[in-house]
Amino acid sequence: METDSDVRVLGIEGTAWAASAAVYDSASDSVEIETEAYLPDSGGLHPREAAEHMADHLPEVIERIIEYAREEYGPEPFDCVAFSRGPGLGPCLRLVGTSARAVAQRFDLPLVGVNHMVAHLEIGRHFAGFDAPVCLNASGANAHLLGYRAGRYRVLGETMDTGVGNAIDKFTRHVGWSHPGGPKVEEAAEDGEYVELPYVVKGMDFSFSGIMSAAKQEYDDGTPVEDVCCGLQETIFAMLTEVSERALALTGSEELVLGGGVGQNERLREMLTSMCEQRGASFFVPENRFLRDNAGMIAVLGAKMFRAGQTVPVAESGIDSNFRPDEVEVTWRPPEATVTREREEFVQGAESAVTLGDSVEKHRHSRAYRHPELDERLRRERTRQEARLLHEARRQGVSTPLVRDIDTSEMRLTLQHVGRCDLQDDLTSERVETVAEQLARLHEAGLVHGDPTPRNVRVGDRVSLIDFGLGYDSNDPEDHAMDLHVLLGSLESTDGDGERLGEAAVEAYRRVGDEAVLEQLREIAGRGRYQ
Repeated sequence: METDSDVRVLGIEGTAWAASAAVYDSASDSVEIETEAYLPDSGGLHPREAAEHMADHLPEVIERIIEYAREEYGPEPFDCVAFSRGPGLGPCLRLVGTSARAVAQRFDLPLVGVNHMVAHLEIGRHFAGFDAPVCLNASGANAHLLGYRAGRYRVLGETMDTGVGNAIDKFTRHVGWSHPGGPKVEEAAEDGEYVELPYVVKGMDFSFSGIMSAAKQEYDDGTPVEDVCCGLQETIFAMLTEVSERALALTGSEELVLGGGVGQNERLREMLTSMCEQRGASFFVPENRFLRDNAGMIAVLGAKMFRAGQTVPVAESGIDSNFRPDEVEVTWRPPEATVTREREEFVQGAESAVTLGDSVEKHRHSRAYRHPELDERLRRERTRQEARLLHEARRQGVSTPLVRDIDTSEMRLTLQHVGRCDLQDDLTSERVETVAEQLARLHEAGLVHGDPTPRNVRVGDRVSLIDFGLGYDSNDPEDHAMDLHVLLGSLESTDGDGERLGEAAVEAYRRVGDEAVLEQLREIAGRGRYQ
């Protein structure tokens, strides 16, 4: 466990863009950062050029921080050296690791290897004073949600193709704008009109490739670039905000922090602020210098890990370009509290308010963060398709609530009240297996649930699937595999025994479903950066 002793830490960062060094003084809770950022002349990140930039600039920023620390704190200013161990570009990380070992030997200091992604979350948690937040990390190469469960940070949801910043940059390169593209899209969008683009959310995972292709086509067809930029921002950031709200609903957290360089975008901040205000959650954004890749967050987390005894011998201080957040044993913070949920009469989900009684009233209220046209379209489509898919699922022998009334003008469904609690609150292997078998029956009939998390399953005398709002018709094994992927991911990210439960779900699906779906599931699992 973390102690209250004061420490000063030299942090070194160099996963891709930023050659950065920092000193963190826990006594004053102050951070001094020196950074030389890599800015390519054209296009996106070039790995060889990034490594050359790191080799040219990392030694000098480290020396500048050492000089600052000696002037400020004396000749022996540090208690340890923390470095970004990964994930990132291998050549850049190797330079960081070599530099960290050299400084540690020079000052005879212990080493701490920090996960870059966990540092993005922890810097927000540290300065917000939050207990157990969900973190949305939105950066060039990444877009994912992290939450804390059973002593580790779990990936709740992530992009299934490219990072959010890289996705936006692909569009700006297409129109001939120089790097970085994000600020240029933000500026152009202020003068644009909303253009409808594909909106792709599957549970808490999401995809940007279709949006990028559609945006390029809109531009090529003569749509004003300002309008395309407006549609691009409104769509991408609404997706990120929706999955963030979905993660809050799934985990029961009431705290959200934002990390990553794309977090500097004002429209994204507005959306997340609006969403949190609407559901009564707290939201925090660190200073911009902590959103971009920086050594300050490495030093702050390094201090926590050092005080918890998580140092590494020099011989074991290698880098890991695929370092997963859930590989980090989180010993610097207390275990999460056990949450006992009483029977609720009103539940605020990710996109619906649900009133429970003899019947269930499900009302898709307007989400203030979304553009009005996008909000109207999603609410209407999802209300209609949920009612239809619930009926179709029942015809296939899948246990679902009866639809007693539908009011598309008010975006309201009246449903049969099924089960005594959510599966999340009473997980067993047998019930998870039943869910997998019911998904297989859906898929055989050409139906996709879209969000089969333990929060969208009710248990009682039987196991019933609810909330088909993200569902659709498809006979594609990839879409069916994505359904199963959402179930497995939600189990692993929210339950300490999730991996075993996921294995039980796969075996149950194999007994009833198509083996081609399981083959596709393995392929999908390899797409996500942290799968």
